[in-house]
Amino acid sequence: MTELDPPSTHEETRWQRVWRVALVVVFLYGFLVGINGLEAGIEEFGSGFSERLLRAVDNPVAGLCIGILATALVQSSSVSTSTIVGLVGAGALTIPAAAPMIMGTNIGTTITNTIVSLGHVRRGMEFRRAFAGATVHDFFNVLTVMVALPLELAFGVLSRTAGLITSLLRGGEGISGVTAESPINLVVGWPVVRLEQFLADTSSFIAGVIFVGVGVVLIFLALIMITKTMRILMAGGIERAMNRMLGRGVGLGGIMVGLVVTILVQSSSITTAILIPMLAAGVLTLQNAYPVTLGTNVGTTLTAIVASLALTSPAALTIALIHTLFNVFGILLFYPIPIMRSIPIRLATTMARIAHERARYALAYVVVVFILLPLLGVLVLA
Repeated sequence: MTELDPPSTHEETRWQRVWRVALVVVFLYGFLVGINGLEAGIEEFGSGFSERLLRAVDNPVAGLCIGILATALVQSSSVSTSTIVGLVGAGALTIPAAAPMIMGTNIGTTITNTIVSLGHVRRGMEFRRAFAGATVHDFFNVLTVMVALPLELAFGVLSRTAGLITSLLRGGEGISGVTAESPINLVVGWPVVRLEQFLADTSSFIAGVIFVGVGVVLIFLALIMITKTMRILMAGGIERAMNRMLGRGVGLGGIMVGLVVTILVQSSSITTAILIPMLAAGVLTLQNAYPVTLGTNVGTTLTAIVASLALTSPAALTIALIHTLFNVFGILLFYPIPIMRSIPIRLATTMARIAHERARYALAYVVVVFILLPLLGVLVLA
């Protein structure tokens, strides 16, 4: 090929992929800088802010409702869990206060695929299958919270286990509370340090507002761009891989499909939303889709773990691990035993039948479960 010859399609595709991978790395760096900036902003506000925040969420049910509402509004559990990790890392939230909020994000994130299923509302049985596939995720998460939250409040099952894992990964920090600078923290902290120097003569409150504002915007935009870029990289291949792998069977294989795809595209909502049209068309059964949704729950927790790497406090990693352990606990509780496995499926099937007969109930379900009840819980209990 001479210098005047145009590059081949293969070469263009290869370099485009390299460019997009580089973009993901850049956006990931921006995400970690945002987490670090959020931590710095909370520290600028001082202990008074932390005390007021803790008083606002001292009721675990209120914390659960905040997690549901915040995630439903931003349409991303990754954004809300990353923010919670940042608050815990900055000392603004304790692990006991943050744990119910983390559980609430799991419920809130399922609103996306439930809304997607409403797009089939005028198509009879298609809607019934789609709505059942969406709400099985809802019921699984709600049932897991109903079991896990009381156990956590009474015995600290998840937080104790997460603390032990943190101590193993960070050399005793999880138990002793000693903090240490990690190389990742030093790298992502450089822009924050420079901003601190620039704002040295600014009041603590204004500096805190700037840090928190910049941090939240960076987290939100970085995660959006990572998700979009990864989906472009995986375009076409996601659906084909899911069809091929799901065709071989369900169970653990389905869980692994959901886990891997969610890690790759960095969004459980995208993974579950892909399932809805397949369910509506009858290509995929509810029993086959169910384990995939469980895998997405675990896959999406990687974002919080990555976020904790930007923070010095071991508590940040502990709360991120609580998110993972919560979802693993739910799978162990509601999937291996057939009678337990059938509970979310039966509830979703019943809800879909009701929604199929009276479509307005489907909309009412979304508004009440994801907006009104959590909002009422926050207003009354917080």
